[in-house]
Amino acid sequence: MSEGGDGQRLFVGGEWTEPDGGHYAVVDPATEETVGWAPEASRDQVRAACAAAREALGPWSGTAPEERAAVLGRAAGVIAAHFGPYAELARAETGATAATARAMQVGVGMARFRRYARVEPAEWAIPPQINDAGPMGRAGVMGALAVRQPVGVVACITSYNNPWANPAGKIAPALAMGNTVVVKPAPQDPLSVYRMAEALEEAGVPRGVVNVVSGRSVEVGEAAVESADVDMVSFTGSTAVGRRIGEVCGRSMKRQLMELGGKGAALVFDDADVGSAVAGIGTTFSFYSGQICTAPTRVLAQRGIYDRLVEQLSIYVGRLKVGDPREPDTVVGPVISAAHRERVESYVELGRKEGAVVVAGGERPSYDRGFYVAPTLLADCTNDMRVAREEIFGPVVVVIPFDDEDEGVALADDSDYGLIDYVWSGDVARAFRVARRLRAGGVGVNTVGRNMEAPFGGFRHSGVGRDCGSYALHAYSEVQSIVWPG
Repeated sequence: MSEGGDGQRLFVGGEWTEPDGGHYAVVDPATEETVGWAPEASRDQVRAACAAAREALGPWSGTAPEERAAVLGRAAGVIAAHFGPYAELARAETGATAATARAMQVGVGMARFRRYARVEPAEWAIPPQINDAGPMGRAGVMGALAVRQPVGVVACITSYNNPWANPAGKIAPALAMGNTVVVKPAPQDPLSVYRMAEALEEAGVPRGVVNVVSGRSVEVGEAAVESADVDMVSFTGSTAVGRRIGEVCGRSMKRQLMELGGKGAALVFDDADVGSAVAGIGTTFSFYSGQICTAPTRVLAQRGIYDRLVEQLSIYVGRLKVGDPREPDTVVGPVISAAHRERVESYVELGRKEGAVVVAGGERPSYDRGFYVAPTLLADCTNDMRVAREEIFGPVVVVIPFDDEDEGVALADDSDYGLIDYVWSGDVARAFRVARRLRAGGVGVNTVGRNMEAPFGGFRHSGVGRDCGSYALHAYSEVQSIVWPG
């Protein structure tokens, strides 16, 4: 491992650099013990990272796509070689279960580097056009080519809920397209992102192509977003922060890719396989203690199966084991912090006051240490309740009844968000018809599974732009047209 292996130094211009702002403790949400010490960057150090990325941009974008792909492939190999320690660190600083840290955090992060080590065409021929003579040019056949060019320097601001998959999903396609990056990880769990930087350094990424700066102060992210050296901001996080970033980007016309909040609706029709719907909803809203934007936390149940669905969901929720994420049978570990636990619990209490019925959960698990929240099912909700409209980002699901297809779709779309919705129905034709009516960036039909090549992103306040698969390469590039007389 490199000299940055303790995670206590910034990675700026290819150098492991002592932070101007000292260090702060990264805490294990399950034990409340210190996992390690993260560096606190100053504004000047963030500006230096952005300048280093700008200086490295020309040489890196000028390398052959095959050479860039080779670096990403070697980085995946380094991650594979250190898979166990990386997964244990991810588990410790996030509170995720051991299985989640291995498969969905480090495993998915490694897979994303491998995916973008695959070279794809960046040029497309456009059919020739026959032009009449005019003031703008000569008559005759005009040829054209569409070329994808790198955007430039990308500031990648990542979320705390997956310090491997989320940063890798930004860094890998950005580098594949010839961009350089400045990564600002979430303050709660930045140590894994420094491990990722070490893997890229070992893989031979040139100096300045990847830079990592961390800190608890909002000034760290602000300095990256405001930098004149930054051409694009790729952000995953809350809608409120996304709005502020968008305002800053708008002043200088910076490109944006925003993956923001979600309040996914799961429409369950009378003819649905209720057991399948319960399993899909239950596994997803409880995954990583509900700290995922794709969770179907707003269940819309047609009245004919409403009572049965609530009963089966209640049984499912009651069987979820909450506890030490190191235990192999634990399903729900802690949330990320004490402050977030209080936020989630305040929403449960708010739901009670709004008239919702707590069918399962609702009480804090009896652990002496750790930020644990009981998976909670709120029934008899209405779509105007705050618990049904606001993103809680915890293991809390609300159930709302509806009468017919039109009402179900109207309720699903009556939301500030539009990231991922779900439809369960035994009538596949109706399920696809409903899916096309929903104003959401993605819809699962009788499944909560994902196709990682499918575009990912949201409508309305859930974000701007799309990534995943080839769509991420599109997101981190500008399209240039080259035209010539034929």
